[in-house]
Amino acid sequence: MPIMASTLYRDMLNFTRNQFVSIVLLALLTALISVSLGHALSPNTDQLLVLNGEGTAATDTANMSLQELVQQMTPEQQRVLLRASAAGTFAGLVGNVILAGALLTMIRLVSNRQPTSVLRAVGLSVPILPRLLLLIFITTLLVQLGLLLIVIPGILLAIAFSLAPVIAASENLGVFKSMRLSSKLAFANLRLITPAVLVWLLAKAAVLVLAAQFTQVSSLVAAVLLNGLSNIISALLLIYLYRLYMLLRQA
Repeated sequence: MPIMASTLYRDMLNFTRNQFVSIVLLALLTALISVSLGHALSPNTDQLLVLNGEGTAATDTANMSLQELVQQMTPEQQRVLLRASAAGTFAGLVGNVILAGALLTMIRLVSNRQPTSVLRAVGLSVPILPRLLLLIFITTLLVQLGLLLIVIPGILLAIAFSLAPVIAASENLGVFKSMRLSSKLAFANLRLITPAVLVWLLAKAAVLVLAAQFTQVSSLVAAVLLNGLSNIISALLLIYLYRLYMLLRQA
């Protein structure tokens, strides 16, 4: 019997409705971890003021590309910018890894009718977090590079590796074996995966646009809420993909 997308969406919505509070709490918890970690690792106020120093103050940057702007910076300004970028990237990566590990563990516990909570799911997911960290780092890097180059390769890579975290967590497989198996299954089931991944990418882009409207808001609460919304979007995709993988494994 073929797997229907409507069945997967219905299963995803049913699970989300039944575990809504836990999913929201997990999304906010991982958002808080990301924002706090990013804040702790980012340059302090004095260091950030360096970016407004003499290196680019006298230059009209309105029509400059990012590469030209960076080239106009002093070495100290470039170091501060690099540190700020690395802090944000690392904090986001850690939050995504904890979200994926804990959510996949939570789904497994609920499927096995075992008692669960957000903290229990996070605790039980610890053994798989290092593997997920490497996996998500590699796949995110490849997808981002693809999106930067021509966009289409990035979308194809996002589709190809979409099942990799589910496979790595469910089957206890290595990073590259999970990526290979994910690619094989994803391209064999494009009609089921492509719409979900595209909606996820568009929703994440919409959150980025929304975040840009809050550039003048310094409140950490706003950052946590926006990150939490982004995490909920990712959680919905993971739930969908987990259900799809379970059905494919049974087929």
